Amino acid sequence: MEKVVLGFSGGLDTTYCVKYLTEDKGLEVHSVVVNTGGFSEEELKKIEAHAYALGVKTHTTVDAVKGYYDSIIKYLIYGNVLKNNTYPLSVSAERLSQALHIAAHVKKLGANKVAHGSTGAGNDQVRFDMIFQIMIPGVEILTPIRDLQLSREAEITYLKQKGVQMNFEKAAYSINKGLWGTSVGGKETLQSKGILPELAWPTPMTKEGQQEEIVIGFEKGEIKSVNNKTFKHPTEAIQYIQSIAGAYGIGRDIHVGDTIIGIKGRVGFEAAGPMVILKAHHALEKHVLTKWQLSWKDQLAQFYGNWLHEGQILDPVMRDIEAYLTSAQEQVTGTVFIQLHPYRFQIIGIESDNDLMSAKFGKYGEMNTGWTGNDVRGFTKIFGNQVSIFHQIKESNKK
Repeated sequence: MEKVVLGFSGGLDTTYCVKYLTEDKGLEVHSVVVNTGGFSEEELKKIEAHAYALGVKTHTTVDAVKGYYDSIIKYLIYGNVLKNNTYPLSVSAERLSQALHIAAHVKKLGANKVAHGSTGAGNDQVRFDMIFQIMIPGVEILTPIRDLQLSREAEITYLKQKGVQMNFEKAAYSINKGLWGTSVGGKETLQSKGILPELAWPTPMTKEGQQEEIVIGFEKGEIKSVNNKTFKHPTEAIQYIQSIAGAYGIGRDIHVGDTIIGIKGRVGFEAAGPMVILKAHHALEKHVLTKWQLSWKDQLAQFYGNWLHEGQILDPVMRDIEAYLTSAQEQVTGTVFIQLHPYRFQIIGIESDNDLMSAKFGKYGEMNTGWTGNDVRGFTKIFGNQVSIFHQIKESNKK
């Protein structure tokens, strides 16, 4: 019997895939769930039990949270990456980590087939297919939901006929939770106008009318402490910040973007932790990096985020950009102070031994100690010389 490795979440689509691949196609299904921070231990146990009840041969749970951070999230923080200046790439980033782990599991089991439950409408099908084609060439990719063009109703009818017991009631909103944020889809995101109601957000707003300050300590670009509490790994700090800021309703928004397959799409998301971290990190960088470090970082980070979103994590240019982003973090050490309010936050300021805004070199808008007025007169004459010559020639040619 041929083996097929199935990326499994326990939802409707991957549940269908198990029954279809085992009973209709006669394949030996080996399911694997890759946890990138979206599942609790209890939820993972339920997913495992559900997989075996459906008839998989083996089920494997991969804890990918720390590896997800080390290989992807770290660089999104270094680059202050927000897709279209809005979206922290919550889902797109984790799909790449999941695809890489599924491919590794295929190699481990020696399977000659791999399957995922993506439909033919979104970005994930491209991300999974491309990673598999690169990492496990020659392995056949099976996509029952996409290939059969199944509706949700058709899947439910099929599974009920197979005697599958699960909750078939479709929630009003689709939720995808991970370490770097949670996506939220609903009827409001299927059109160009509309906002998600309070009930749609997975994290309830419980700190109405309150405010508090949090203090994040960075060392070479990575989070080392929050409110003087230290962590063994930055993933723990991210989750801790999320637990504090999420209760304020911070980080909620709707992202409008271009999909890989060429259509526009809207998706809601909540990412209190990521948004606070990215803005805090960026504030520190503006104090400790030079003008041209910041300029080149912005350009490279924008490309990095766009190329990551389109599934190109394996392109060697990504390693080159990561090397630059890492190098640029050498001086990014210090403390950032953030004030949290309902639905918003404000950066109060930073403290760093590497702060380039040092009073000993002068105070902006007041006096300077590094040069004289005559120095500036000479500088401006030279700095504007080329443009001055251009305008002099232009005026002389008019005569």
